[in-house]
Amino acid sequence: MASNVLMMRVSVGLAVLLILSGCVRRAPEPLRPSPYPGRTPAPLVGGLIDRPVDGGTQGAVVRVGADLGRCLAELSAARVTFSPAQDRQNSAVCGLRQGGALGPDMGTVARMAPGDVQMTCQTALALSIWRRQSLEPAARQILGSDVVQIDHMGAYACRNVNNGVGSSRVSAHAQAAALDFAGVRLRDGRRISVTADWNGDAPEARFLRRIRDDACRIFGTVLSPDYNAVHYDHLHLEATDTRFCR
Repeated sequence: MASNVLMMRVSVGLAVLLILSGCVRRAPEPLRPSPYPGRTPAPLVGGLIDRPVDGGTQGAVVRVGADLGRCLAELSAARVTFSPAQDRQNSAVCGLRQGGALGPDMGTVARMAPGDVQMTCQTALALSIWRRQSLEPAARQILGSDVVQIDHMGAYACRNVNNGVGSSRVSAHAQAAALDFAGVRLRDGRRISVTADWNGDAPEARFLRRIRDDACRIFGTVLSPDYNAVHYDHLHLEATDTRFCR
């Protein structure tokens, strides 16, 4: 019996040595649940740009756009390419402040033409919301095709409103705070333009009026052919704290 007790003690001792030496594997610990269920470490969408347009969108654009750091962060989070530029003063009333070059939106297919257009960050923010939440969805819904190109007439121009005709008031373009939208090109080859398609009740006209009305909830001032003859060929999209839509 004494020999049996001795053998048991030796076996226990060997087992302890094996555990300590790592020769015997312990059962793995169960995986702990993530403290952030459903969240990814690096979201590929932004906040404001990917939020449906509502009554607070235009105010949010003004608040966020006034802070260059926050504005750049919104664009970056939504994968909108924007290259900041140094502030410049071209004349007493013309220049660029808190701006840069708006490049491709990597979260969408459509590209601006011309590309890399100079504008304020606030204008880029408003434009990015408009194209994702209005322009591109409206084209798919009303026209049945994706937008592959957004045609525009530029943002910065050192001039007065209405190209100086009958007005001495400085245009928002003088600070690159507005974009003149001319039309779109669709994946199926069609070209929709404000000049040719604004009037009537065809799908093209309904598309243009839809995106004009949506723009009025994002930009401070939106001017269309309904405003005056100067705007017969474009939508003037001005990202400021004003409120005028026509």
